[in-house]
Amino acid sequence: MRSLRSGLLASLLAGVVTAGSLLLAAPVSHAADVPLRDLAEAKDKVMGTAVTGSKLTGTYGEIAGREFNWLTPGNAMKWGSVEPSRGSYDWAEADQIVDFAEAHDQQVRGHTLLWHQQNPGWLTNGSWTRDQLSAIVQDHIATEVGRYKGRLAAWDVVNEPFNEDGTYRRTLFHDTLGQDYIAQALTWARAADPGARLYINDYNVEGVNAKSTALYNLVKSLKERGVPIDGVGLQAHLIVGQVPSTMQQNIQRFADLGVDVAITELDIRMQLPATQAKLTQQAADYKAVMNACVAVARCSGVTVWGFTDSDSWIPDTFPGQGAATPYDENYQPKPAYHAIAEALGGTTTPPTGACSATYSVTSQWSTGYTGQVRIACSGASLSSWKANWTFGAGQRIAQAWNASCTQSGAAVSCVNASYNGSVPDGGSVTFGFNGSWSGSNPVPVVTLG
Repeated sequence: MRSLRSGLLASLLAGVVTAGSLLLAAPVSHAADVPLRDLAEAKDKVMGTAVTGSKLTGTYGEIAGREFNWLTPGNAMKWGSVEPSRGSYDWAEADQIVDFAEAHDQQVRGHTLLWHQQNPGWLTNGSWTRDQLSAIVQDHIATEVGRYKGRLAAWDVVNEPFNEDGTYRRTLFHDTLGQDYIAQALTWARAADPGARLYINDYNVEGVNAKSTALYNLVKSLKERGVPIDGVGLQAHLIVGQVPSTMQQNIQRFADLGVDVAITELDIRMQLPATQAKLTQQAADYKAVMNACVAVARCSGVTVWGFTDSDSWIPDTFPGQGAATPYDENYQPKPAYHAIAEALGGTTTPPTGACSATYSVTSQWSTGYTGQVRIACSGASLSSWKANWTFGAGQRIAQAWNASCTQSGAAVSCVNASYNGSVPDGGSVTFGFNGSWSGSNPVPVVTLG
């Protein structure tokens, strides 16, 4: 739900991995044989993207129209955009996106009616009584939802209502109207457009945790009270190597309440510069998210929060991080794009000409675990290798096999044994180790060097 960036950043440096004396450049890849939207439709899912209305021309517009069957306005429908002055509305960009979608046989997800950010100053700086604010909110919802009645498929009615511990977020709406502002907003939205699907949307609720359980309990209560609620949105602003293991379980428990689930704002960021190893892990993460949705009938589909790195909010908010979307800044599909296509049952032209390393945890117990790293080559080969990574939570290696490993602080370096330095084109080798952990055991990104 974050702001999409305006304007292009400087082109992302091409990712490279080094192995032995070889320098292996990240390959140029090609789009799937069938557009993502067609693959998704064949599985009764949606494949969406957030967009910036002013960019819906040229290559950006062509990709947005070809690959996706749902669009979400990145900023154009937020309160501060549509009503910057009380009673004075600006629908230009929102209309542009809706018109584009209808011209390209796409649905639109309205985003968002009530949120604690990007509100106009006249609203946030006012001293409102409960009755006054109630009337203002009801009018806002009736006006915006009513304008697009019959044209939008869904609305994120309330955005980010919870804190990380599962308590309600203190906002203008909560503090003035009480926590039942959510039920009121849903009721007013249903009255404004009975045909639109109504969602509550939040972040860090992708896996089973305190925050997602609070959302679950809210939805359960709303359903029991007869309040109109059709679905939950799991934003899924994720980090490479950190897709929650309970994601499918979490999607299923919401579905079991009788509501739809949508992955609404998917991006998976990494520390820059991007390397082939990081992009490979990112592709595996995208595929894991897609698989979790595909596996649950009531998961309606997945929306990426901007399809190109040139339109991503990540670098402005997380300095030094980025490369979070399926396309690079030059509109070239990345391994993540191919992973999405494969999860939807499509075929792609796979990237070639690189070697990569993938880290996995094969078993874990109270204070220890067994890890494995797989080094694989496609279109290249190695005569020796060295794998490097940095632990993110104080993990320690105790014993390794099929490699010689050293650790200094959080930094780990493992080199091949005398018998497994050679990795042929199309081949792979693995090495493993036992380690200790405490508190958390996140999967690091491995680079070859």
